[in-house]
Amino acid sequence: MYRKAAVTTVSNGSYLQGQANGRLPSMDSEQPAQEGKVVLKKKVTLLRGISIIIGTIIGAGIFISPKGILKNTGSVGMSLTVWTVCGILSLFGALCYAELGTCIKKSGGHYTYILEAFGPLPAFVRVWVELLIIRPAATAVISLAFGRYILEPFFMQCEIPELAIKLITAVGITLVMVLNSTSVSWSARIQIFLTFCKLVAILIIIVPGVIQLIKGETQHFKNAFAGNDASIMGLPLAFYSGMYAYSGWFYLNFVTEEVENPEKNIPLAICISMIIVTVGYVLTNVAYFTTISAGELLLSKAVAVVSYRNKIQSYIPAAVVFVDILLFLGEKNGGTMFFVASREGHLPEILSMIHVRKHTPLPAVIVLHPLTMIMLFTGDLYSLLNFLSFARWLFIGLVVAGLIYLRYKRPDMPRPFKVPLFIPALFSFTCLFMVALSLYSDPVNTGIGFAITLTGVPAYYLFIVWDKKPKWFRNLLVFHT
Repeated sequence: MYRKAAVTTVSNGSYLQGQANGRLPSMDSEQPAQEGKVVLKKKVTLLRGISIIIGTIIGAGIFISPKGILKNTGSVGMSLTVWTVCGILSLFGALCYAELGTCIKKSGGHYTYILEAFGPLPAFVRVWVELLIIRPAATAVISLAFGRYILEPFFMQCEIPELAIKLITAVGITLVMVLNSTSVSWSARIQIFLTFCKLVAILIIIVPGVIQLIKGETQHFKNAFAGNDASIMGLPLAFYSGMYAYSGWFYLNFVTEEVENPEKNIPLAICISMIIVTVGYVLTNVAYFTTISAGELLLSKAVAVVSYRNKIQSYIPAAVVFVDILLFLGEKNGGTMFFVASREGHLPEILSMIHVRKHTPLPAVIVLHPLTMIMLFTGDLYSLLNFLSFARWLFIGLVVAGLIYLRYKRPDMPRPFKVPLFIPALFSFTCLFMVALSLYSDPVNTGIGFAITLTGVPAYYLFIVWDKKPKWFRNLLVFHT
């Protein structure tokens, strides 16, 4: 039922045999497609591209991040400023990824771009932390929010048992794994439907907020910048919360091989999506503050429920919980980095296999399930958020720095879409500066993330470079040699 997919899409649209030494095939090769190979089908149109980006951005983050941003900025005005700045910064990052996605037409996102710019060692470390830190922790964070929102209406007067939250989210994660493994077309159709539901959910929050503003409910915006003084040490944690809510703008680059007319559709989908999301997020936070004060928001554990408990009928919290389930389902419909890395010999060979009829990388999806369960039952929401954000934004900053490096290393590379140089320079500097500063802001969680990241270096030499591994060791790892 499964066949190894040792193929990689290159700039001229052909398919080449993947190499096991971690290097990408030549960008100018003329080798034709090999008949009979199983490849990822091009099924992502502009509309589906927009739905993928919006669908992966809008999610639990809009319910999780308001508290984290307000806590680390100290005032309503500063929190709204951070939301706006993070939206603009995300747009800059997305435009940088649009350039990379149109000149390097391979799936894999961050991993592929680091491999192209800096070689196999940094690329391996990137996929190493994706496997051990980013993907499991990110899924656990979203899942914990999902569990709290679905149970909140049943525990209005008391604290929700943590075990109950984790058990209900474990069921949700398993359901999502099944849906994400069905087929490319089915996943795409679900993504469009869930994106529509997410936009409706945002409107359910925004419209009552606008009505409250019209009625003169502006008391929470008076002296908006008054309150606790924002500390520079809290800035990176506010940045992590804000950028977490916007994270997802890079997921279209994970499925570049499946995008129709990527030179046009990738940049256009990114720009349209980021404008919609940024405006929606800022208005959503304004709507929150029309119904609850900053103090109430900091005390809440389910901001979307608490914000409407005072002013709107009791059925609204249940509706918000239902929509958040849909957000949870959509947010898992993610990329194919593990599939691509295994094709290049950086992960076990089984992860490079795709289903013959369904054309989905099922083994790569299945392997994430136990890792996510471990994160879910061993961590809490905000510590996991800081833990994963360190590794995520370290390597995203490195990817965009690689864009600048490729401008000089390979000036003749075709670039159908090109951003002004100040955009990648500003974005990469901001990411790397915030990551470095976060080691002082939250040394425990970010320090653990940093330590695990460093273990990727000896792992690379043990699993990849060492070519005299005993046969039993090679069979155990199932690495392609």
